[in-house]
Amino acid sequence: MTKLNIKIVVALTIVVMVYGSLPAFAIEGGEAKQFWDKCLTKMSPKCTLDIVEEIFWNGTVSDICCRELVEEGKLCHDTLIKYMADRPSFIAREPEYLAKKDVLWARCVSVKTTV
Repeated sequence: MTKLNIKIVVALTIVVMVYGSLPAFAIEGGEAKQFWDKCLTKMSPKCTLDIVEEIFWNGTVSDICCRELVEEGKLCHDTLIKYMADRPSFIAREPEYLAKKDVLWARCVSVKTTV
């Protein structure tokens, strides 16, 4: 139980860091707000956490969250996960995380098209 709580706290911290600094690294000026509005507001916090857990630990993303992810769009998904994978605590395993990102995307696209 303690291990799960630690994972949740770490995941939430990462999500907050990404959300707070994304506009500064991604795009300049007014485009940053558009990117923020387009990408980061489409998904529920629960689904965002589930995605982070699946990619960076061994969580599972539900079909409902897969639909939200596909609605968010591949560019948003790729950019956010790449940014997170570049953090010092994850950089050593970045290729693994980027591969998991692609596997998750493919699975979620197949879930979205079967509905």
